[in-house]
Amino acid sequence: MERIKQEPYIRNYINSHFTKKNLSISTKKVYKSSDTEKYVYELKDNRYIETVFIKRRDGGTVCVSTQVGCPVGCIFCESGRNGFVRNLTPSEIVQQVILIRQKVNRIVFMGMGEPLFNYDNLIAAIHILRDRNGLNFPTDGITVSTVGPVKQLKKLREEHLKIQLTISLHAATQAARNCIIPHMHKYAIEDVVKQALSYSQRHNRKVVFAYLLLPGINDRSSDIRQLAKWFKGKNVMINVLQYNPTSNSKIRAPQKQEMVAFKHQLEQTGLEVTMRVSHGREIKAACGQLANTYNKAKKQQK
Repeated sequence: MERIKQEPYIRNYINSHFTKKNLSISTKKVYKSSDTEKYVYELKDNRYIETVFIKRRDGGTVCVSTQVGCPVGCIFCESGRNGFVRNLTPSEIVQQVILIRQKVNRIVFMGMGEPLFNYDNLIAAIHILRDRNGLNFPTDGITVSTVGPVKQLKKLREEHLKIQLTISLHAATQAARNCIIPHMHKYAIEDVVKQALSYSQRHNRKVVFAYLLLPGINDRSSDIRQLAKWFKGKNVMINVLQYNPTSNSKIRAPQKQEMVAFKHQLEQTGLEVTMRVSHGREIKAACGQLANTYNKAKKQQK
């Protein structure tokens, strides 16, 4: 990372904390496309995680994992297909950024796992990343993406971090969200929205609500009205996502015109809306595609 070369105290920190002797991650394989690289890392216990680097003009974005596997069970995501294995340590989280060894100007916790279900280790890793005696990474360049467990959202609100927050909402009703994110059924969607808006107000941050468009499930006129009711006039952006192909053959990906029409309908209600561009589909590095393939192969061999 360019930042590491520029700051002597950062070099010293890495040399003392992340030498070959105490590194617990090694690079198993790297997949590359035109603007995206996917790193398969092997952990000390022979488990595997995947981390994505998206190249930008002035550096790049690292998409970091926080767990081996995932307990959430989103129907559009491969990461939890083999179940949840364990949380990553703060060191394992930070090493994903360091081992890429390229200029990084944005870190997003959007890889494998639910970050807030590994709360203490996530916060410890963020402190290492942002602390002047750690990597001195700017807080504004760190984003946590979460499905929104309410208890942890309340805790995050009280942290003195002011990181960027993305909520994987994906629905406007409890029934639709239970279908899309089945293992989050005990959390009321209204409470998730309420706590996310509270975070926005507390830290004066624009909160992004990610909304994976699934035709026939979450694209009704009533869904648009509910989103407008929640978010019109709030410091919020709706990020409409396109489904990236996974092994779930029951999901129909929306056509481009459906995406554009849904975005336009939301904008007509006065909401700020954008559409996320997927990177790395061809190497299975896009959102929802981090499949933990190596862990699956290991499981089948037993």
